[in-house]
Amino acid sequence: MHAWGEPAERVEAAALIVTELVTNAVQHTSTRRIRCRLLRSADGVRICVWNRGRARIPAPARPADGAGLPVEAAPAADGPDGDDSLDCLAEDGRGLLLVDALAARWGTRAALAGRLVWADV
Repeated sequence: MHAWGEPAERVEAAALIVTELVTNAVQHTSTRRIRCRLLRSADGVRICVWNRGRARIPAPARPADGAGLPVEAAPAADGPDGDDSLDCLAEDGRGLLLVDALAARWGTRAALAGRLVWADV
């Protein structure tokens, strides 16, 4: 992407997105073949990650209040010995939120041959 003349911030965002999408593909497929491809266009770069698995890719969940409005996640009220006290520190489950925040748009497509997840930066 540097050779294409893309700005440093776009290259950094793309690197994080590739990391998250490939990690998801590794975690959610039983195949050994995962493909990653960057496609250059006039609008930017499209990142494509494909695997043979067809596991459902969930939409990023956002915390919401009773009216469905997004809110900040609050730390668990339980103390260090409580069941949910470390949920806010979990290291997984935030990858698609990161992709959603960094990409101009992203999506997924399933076919008989596998699943494609793409993101535009």
